[in-house]
Amino acid sequence: MTIDMIVSVFIIVAMIGFFALSLRKAAQFARMRIHARLDLYPMPREGGGRAAYGGSYMEEPEWWTKPRQLDEVNEFKDILKEMLFIKKLYVNQRALWVGSFAMHMGFYVLFGWSILLLISVFWHPDFFVTGTWIVGAVGFALGLLGTVILLVRRTTDRVLVKYTTPLEYVNLVLLLSVLLTGAYVWMFEASPFVVAERVLTLQAEGLPPIIVVHLVLLGIAFLYIPLSKMSHYVGKFFAFHKVLWDNDPNLPGSDVERRLQQAAARPAQTGWSASKPAQPSSETLKG
Repeated sequence: MTIDMIVSVFIIVAMIGFFALSLRKAAQFARMRIHARLDLYPMPREGGGRAAYGGSYMEEPEWWTKPRQLDEVNEFKDILKEMLFIKKLYVNQRALWVGSFAMHMGFYVLFGWSILLLISVFWHPDFFVTGTWIVGAVGFALGLLGTVILLVRRTTDRVLVKYTTPLEYVNLVLLLSVLLTGAYVWMFEASPFVVAERVLTLQAEGLPPIIVVHLVLLGIAFLYIPLSKMSHYVGKFFAFHKVLWDNDPNLPGSDVERRLQQAAARPAQTGWSASKPAQPSSETLKG
């Protein structure tokens, strides 16, 4: 088996692995014990118009005897605003939003482009190929712009430099490498439609080295992203729906009571890694 064939099999396995690892991550979040309740209002899932002013079902007299009014549509809209447009970053850190939004939107578009590219292997009328080409160009442009902006900000902003870990630089460099090699291949080496067809049909002999490098980097990214902090595309739903916006009442016989009892029966076993606090002395108690 040639190196081209090995890479072709690797990228196919990596694509399948991306979805499998993402589902595994979602299952891990779903099985986690009940969170520490926050009840931070406003909550978009509150029905009866209460979400508009930050109200709660507990405003109702004897609320525990009345059915809950939930607005799932409004909750879904609010989650989409955060996942697609990164709403909280726009509101609280406008300077960081441009690069982050461009990068995330670029990868969303490229994800859709990848699906279109797979379809084009088996169905490729001219209008579909043209539309796929446009979607891919937009995705690469947004992804490159956003990734470069974020990398520059994290290396030049004196405040961000203090809080940026080496792993975050690795993440951005990996994403940038995938985008740059992919854009180079498209512009100077081969059509992505041809590459996709040859890879998926396992007829990839004789690929130029830069295409092999791009496919290897892309496969590594597919497998790495669900295992890294970049897997927040899975965690955001649980962070909002199951933590920030979960204000279900703890009533006798409820699911909340059952989950709290299960959590109490399984206390945390993780040790405390920080140093123990020093005992107060006469000096520390002064003044």
